[in-house]
Amino acid sequence: MTIIEALTIGLGLSYAAALLYASQQRYGALALLGTLVLAVLIANQASLWLAVALSVAIAAALHRSRWGQQWLTEIDAERLRLLCQHTLALSMLIAAIQYGGHLWFLEQGQTPPLPRPDVVDAFLPVAGGLGLRGAMETGQLDQHHPAAMVMLALVLLTGLLLKRAFCGWVCPLGLAGDYLHRLGNRLFPAHRGVPLWLDWPLRMIKYLLASALVYLVVVALPAAALPGYLKSSYHIMADVKMAQFFVAPGPLTVAAMSILILASMWRRQAFCRYLCPYGALMGLLSLLSPMKIQRQPNRCLNHSKGLACDKCSRACPAGIAVHQQRRIHSDECQACLRCVSACPKRAQALALTLANQRPVEATSLFALLVVTLLLLPLVAQLFGLWHSNTDPMIRMQLMQMLDRLGMS
Repeated sequence: MTIIEALTIGLGLSYAAALLYASQQRYGALALLGTLVLAVLIANQASLWLAVALSVAIAAALHRSRWGQQWLTEIDAERLRLLCQHTLALSMLIAAIQYGGHLWFLEQGQTPPLPRPDVVDAFLPVAGGLGLRGAMETGQLDQHHPAAMVMLALVLLTGLLLKRAFCGWVCPLGLAGDYLHRLGNRLFPAHRGVPLWLDWPLRMIKYLLASALVYLVVVALPAAALPGYLKSSYHIMADVKMAQFFVAPGPLTVAAMSILILASMWRRQAFCRYLCPYGALMGLLSLLSPMKIQRQPNRCLNHSKGLACDKCSRACPAGIAVHQQRRIHSDECQACLRCVSACPKRAQALALTLANQRPVEATSLFALLVVTLLLLPLVAQLFGLWHSNTDPMIRMQLMQMLDRLGMS
């Protein structure tokens, strides 16, 4: 596990524990911090030791500062979500830069001075799906991209437990889409939208892409060929092939990306709503999630005061008519809590709740999300399910024939 991965885990879990402690959920904070310390002791890895030491030092410095106290005791759902999104996006950016440097040295035929960050395998859903399938069918683990298998499982798990909180709180593509839409608001200040008769067919595109993804993982590759594929040169270099797609795009890719950027400027979160297969899979799983946005009509200004208030619906990036529903079951809900933050009555009229109507605070949702996405990869690291066992020399040799690699 590289320094940036370990530091992200250390900072995220330390901050989550501090938030829980500040919100009087002390047993949860102690359990989270104790699990982190125990995992680090078991792993006995230099990068984890350094990361935890830095995390503790940063947390202590924040605790003593007035600014740090504000981010522990006065933080609301919107600020917490933005902090989570931007911090993880920054972490992914640094990991991408390190990964780019790693590939450059391999391309030059030199041993990279920095290790390959395994978190980049999160962008390999097919490799992750085939790894999961191989583990279930043969009991053999993917030795080349185990992190892809772990991250795919964890992302889908968040959809099942926490609705599409991954989309609303973590995904860097969703964050980029928000900034593009803000830019579009400045360039095209007039009201923009997609007609309802066109919106529904466009939404089906992501489900078609998700179906194709499931087909590739479950059906396209025969069971007898699966072990051979997981050992193939193509699979070993799947991450490099994906990186090449973005670093050296062809004319068709550039055209598609340009259209996607314009669409994101025109319609809020266009990629998430119309194209993302991850979002489609999590959306289906989120229908089974015990968490839902719940509106109390007797406390809502629409009913209690007879006011025409729709601030919650206008704040929703998915365009859900929150002010007209009691409980939101939509597969587009990202549990981002923007509707809750926009509501004049806040938690009194609108809240994220469990099936038993018990409200879920933003700090609790954040802690659950952080535990799932950061603590479980650390556990996977302990059991050898995170780091790629591919010899860098093999990758160096395959870099020279990258364009000739096939799936057979």
